[in-house]
Amino acid sequence: MAEVVRMPKMSDTMTEGVLAKWHKKIGDKIKAGDLIAEVETDKATMDFESFQEGTLLYMGIEEGKAVPVDTIIAVLGKEGENFQDLLSEQSTSIEKEGTTSTSVSTSTPSPSITTISSSSEIRNDENRIKASPLAKKIAEEKGINLSSVQGSADGGRIVKKDLESVASSKSETPTISTTIGEEKYTEIGVSQMRKTIAKRLSESKFSAPHFYLKISVEMSKAIEARNRINELANVKISFNDFVVKAVATALKKHPAINSSWLGDKIRYNEHVNIGVAVAVEDGLLVPVVRFADGKSLSQISVEVKDFALRAKNKKLQPADWQGSTFTISNLGMFGIDEFTAIINSPDACILAVGGIQEIPVIKNGQIVAGNVMKLTLSCDHRVVDGAMGAAFLQTLKDLLEEPVRLLI
Repeated sequence: MAEVVRMPKMSDTMTEGVLAKWHKKIGDKIKAGDLIAEVETDKATMDFESFQEGTLLYMGIEEGKAVPVDTIIAVLGKEGENFQDLLSEQSTSIEKEGTTSTSVSTSTPSPSITTISSSSEIRNDENRIKASPLAKKIAEEKGINLSSVQGSADGGRIVKKDLESVASSKSETPTISTTIGEEKYTEIGVSQMRKTIAKRLSESKFSAPHFYLKISVEMSKAIEARNRINELANVKISFNDFVVKAVATALKKHPAINSSWLGDKIRYNEHVNIGVAVAVEDGLLVPVVRFADGKSLSQISVEVKDFALRAKNKKLQPADWQGSTFTISNLGMFGIDEFTAIINSPDACILAVGGIQEIPVIKNGQIVAGNVMKLTLSCDHRVVDGAMGAAFLQTLKDLLEEPVRLLI
């Protein structure tokens, strides 16, 4: 008996997904565990493996198209089985529940929908630009004229890789025209990740009453320690690794900072899971260094580097970004001196880390060269009070200014 395959919910925040790539075509035999497609979620591009079996009878969406979670994307059944009644029943059921279906039609689908495959997109019409749906989507988002791109696939068909060199040399920033009286703009579709970032940060900013505490840290001894460690160790340690380790150590002494607001109660976490914000092309991901207080600087360094690489390649999994108890956002590496960050709910706090500045400081009544890093702690006032946040920052400052304490 024919069964429908729906767009899966692959993360706790996912409301819709983009069918990035089909790995099967009409008529293929599907077994449980077979890779059917790649789905772009709000966090990463993930493999969609079938838990059903049968012949692929119907493919309901094209590559590059976004549809809500639970939308029918395919039908599996016996070869030659009539599945139109099943689609009609599903459509009728959805309408009775008061929901409009975005992918199911009660009419007979056209051949272009039921036979989606790479070969079906190539026509003999010489005036038509031959390109995959994903390539068309990328070209539209990046403002690339497909008529100027040479396709490398069969029949000169343009695919994703053909656009990579073009995209890398073409800025997404709209060119500002200096022509008098002419107005121009470019609109780019919002990615799944950007939609989720906008939703979650808006909820955090307008539901959690933020306040901010700032402190300056003299990093000269940390610089010396890092240089010495990197001379001896196989793993190169960054200043961000020092911050992660110091924060984890400080949180064990200030459990009120390592907490969450849950509405009718406050959760004080005894474990320390540090979310480390990582910038990616479409926005921001926050993978989690778990039990960071019990890890060495080299272990933290290896883990953070691995997260950054997998985040860039959209290979992070839901387990990688769930369960933080505190978050660090470091823009010092981008030349930012100081900034404030929005709390990553349900965490009670987030630490914004600026760059190390070489500036004059006063020591023992003398003006000398100093290396100062500015930290800003954003706090949820429902959980953390000013004195609590100040005490945490003072402990953090002491650890970073005497980094040998991190090794004890």
